[in-house]
Amino acid sequence: MGRGKIEVKRIENNTSRQVTFSKRRTGLIKKTHELSVLCDAQIGLIVFSSKGKLYEYTTHPLSMSQMIDKYLKATGSRITHQNNQEQMRNELTRMKKETLNLQLSLQRYKGDDLSSAQIEELNQLEQQLEFSVQKVRARKLQLLQQQVDNLQRTEKVLEKENEEMYQWLMGKQQEEINQQQVAAMTELKLVGQEQQLFEQFPFFGSEEPPNSVLQLAASLPQLQLQSYPYHLQPMQPNLQESTSAQQNIFD
Repeated sequence: MGRGKIEVKRIENNTSRQVTFSKRRTGLIKKTHELSVLCDAQIGLIVFSSKGKLYEYTTHPLSMSQMIDKYLKATGSRITHQNNQEQMRNELTRMKKETLNLQLSLQRYKGDDLSSAQIEELNQLEQQLEFSVQKVRARKLQLLQQQVDNLQRTEKVLEKENEEMYQWLMGKQQEEINQQQVAAMTELKLVGQEQQLFEQFPFFGSEEPPNSVLQLAASLPQLQLQSYPYHLQPMQPNLQESTSAQQNIFD
């Protein structure tokens, strides 16, 4: 019995597909080599795997580039290549012409080389220039408005900083005023205390009262002498008699 016919379709399993590709590729290259040797044929084989890896085979002593050139000569593909060169020349000529036209338009935008321009061309040029001027002015106004907005924001920031500085200076000034008031009140209290001392200890022996506590302290001994002219005497009678007897003896 012969083997059953195998259905040819894509293998879904990656591992099985890679194994099958490796085996079939080796067999294909082997069969190609056998065909080349047996039939004296020139064969070129190019294979790309599913991952893009290249495998090739050519009949000895030809290389793959020689085989491709031979194929192009046999199929007449070089005529297509010449046509491509002609298309490239035409494209290059067209681009040169467009470049010249652009250079001429640029010169006319600058006001140069207007001698060859016709009325219609000048009208179109005028309209384009007016449109360009409008766009330039619009952009200029936009930039000016942005600058004005930035200046206004800067002005607000400076005003806020000035207000904060003014409040700080006013606070410092008020603090100094409070300190001066406290010092003045303290001085007034001291003056009141001195006045009370002057009233408690009147000054005798001078037409002017003392001006300070130091003068009052210096005058205290005189006040004591003037206020208390008497001296202490012993109260024992025996001591008085003995003192009188001693005085009589010396007399």
